[in-house]
Amino acid sequence: MEEVRPSEARVVSREIEDGVAQVKARSDKVYEPTLLLPPKKRSLLRMFLACMVSGGIQYGWALQLSLLSPYAQTLGIPHQYVSLTWICGPIAGFVVQPLVGYYSDRCTARMGRRRPFILAGCLIICLSVSTSITRAHLLPMICYRSVLIHPARGTYTQRPSLQVLMIGFSADLGSRFGDTKEHCGTTTGSRWAAAAVYIVGFWFLDFANNTVQGPARAMMADLSAGDYGPNVGQAIFAVWMAIGNILGYTAGANGKWHQWFPWLKTAACCDACANLKGAFLTAVVLIAISMTVTMYMADEKQLDKADVEAASGRGCISVFGDLFKSLKNMPPVLYKVLAVTFITWLAWFPFLQYDTDWMGREVYHGVPQGPKADIYNAGVREGAIGLLLCSVVLGVTSFLIPTLCRKLTSKVVWSISNFLVFGIMTAMVILSLVSTKGYNASLAAGLNGPNLTIKALALTLFALIGIPQAVLFSVPWAVASELTTQEDGGGQGLAIGVLNIAIVVPQLIISLTAGPIDKAFGKDNTPAFGIGGAFAFICAVLALVLLPKTRGTSNAVMAGGH
Repeated sequence: MEEVRPSEARVVSREIEDGVAQVKARSDKVYEPTLLLPPKKRSLLRMFLACMVSGGIQYGWALQLSLLSPYAQTLGIPHQYVSLTWICGPIAGFVVQPLVGYYSDRCTARMGRRRPFILAGCLIICLSVSTSITRAHLLPMICYRSVLIHPARGTYTQRPSLQVLMIGFSADLGSRFGDTKEHCGTTTGSRWAAAAVYIVGFWFLDFANNTVQGPARAMMADLSAGDYGPNVGQAIFAVWMAIGNILGYTAGANGKWHQWFPWLKTAACCDACANLKGAFLTAVVLIAISMTVTMYMADEKQLDKADVEAASGRGCISVFGDLFKSLKNMPPVLYKVLAVTFITWLAWFPFLQYDTDWMGREVYHGVPQGPKADIYNAGVREGAIGLLLCSVVLGVTSFLIPTLCRKLTSKVVWSISNFLVFGIMTAMVILSLVSTKGYNASLAAGLNGPNLTIKALALTLFALIGIPQAVLFSVPWAVASELTTQEDGGGQGLAIGVLNIAIVVPQLIISLTAGPIDKAFGKDNTPAFGIGGAFAFICAVLALVLLPKTRGTSNAVMAGGH
């Protein structure tokens, strides 16, 4: 046997020791005790903060819902045509949410599936509003032919910037593009250029808002599925919507924006218009803050490319092909959910479009232009206060929804909410007839301002409608999410896109028919509210008959979820 030298023996010994150390290190890593523990459950606080962006977006929605129907009429758009300006909502919902839902279900970005779309949509909104703020601040230096009022220097001429056209500055830009140069305090005619700018801005914001809100809702379904169940995630979403509404309606009810920022007033934009500008300028701050918190707190995981289903094609055609394929291949029970959702929103859209206008016209007896314009604007601000009360009630009720669904089932809660809407809409119709003396022109001619009792009752109805609205904003989505998971484990983004069709089609129907109905009856908002109440009663019955017994407690992990 060959003798082993001491130096060689030491080398072999060191190699053996190194090998043992490496094996031990790998062994320690593989069997590290912390890796054997189950994933840590997300806290409710983290989930709550992860949904903050929906509150920021809802702030902007609240401003639109409370201020824009009245504002459109100050531009000279007749009341019977105001509903047509809301057509952008169903179109944006039909086009944007399915597209964003489809691609977010398949997104393999490092930051997760939903957050890239939330980030992109918020940046679009912030950049557009920021551009408008810059333009408004620099307008005195760079504009001409449009007479503006400076608080210290009087009137002078200015040159408008051709940057992004936003809602709040439509009156100023309309004046530059050919509308009347008569002061906004005395003009009573139509300002079609301003109306066109307003509608373009409305469409732009609706598309951007839909880009954010769909993925935000789908993300809450993803995050809550494994730990808490879909009703908890959607209840958190509804709470943030309530918070956004409270802040938005508070901003809309504030009549002092034009005093705090006097440069917002112009010859084409008086107090009410300047107040609208100020309210919208705050949206960029809240959206930026809420987006940052959501991006940090929503700990989405990157979706494995191997888990993404093969797409049926490329481009928009394949997206809508898959969408309608999903409609065709849906489990029968989901068709029933879509049918009840469809009728539910037929009941709601008259109120959502005309709530503050009803307060300004039927309760306060004002009109958008002319001598009674100030009375009308005071009524609109009072309507925003009513919507603020509605949002407070909505937020409180949202915490009770999961418990109610577990005890009563989701379909019973859904049905009760529609019976409440029927009762409230009926009461609003009766209140309108009493307040306007049956719409008798001779008797109502001398009415200026509200009857205090009728005003108090109107605010009470606004507050009470927050109870069924909490159900509207959470239960349908939770039912669809739970059934989608139970039946086929489908992606939540596409499921929400499909459910969204049952929302945008009713909105389109109301937008197209509310004007002709108003013109036919000649009774302002009352006919639309009566129709809404009738649909609410029908839906309350159908919910009990058609909907399955779900309780929103499923803990099944949704496809691609956490």
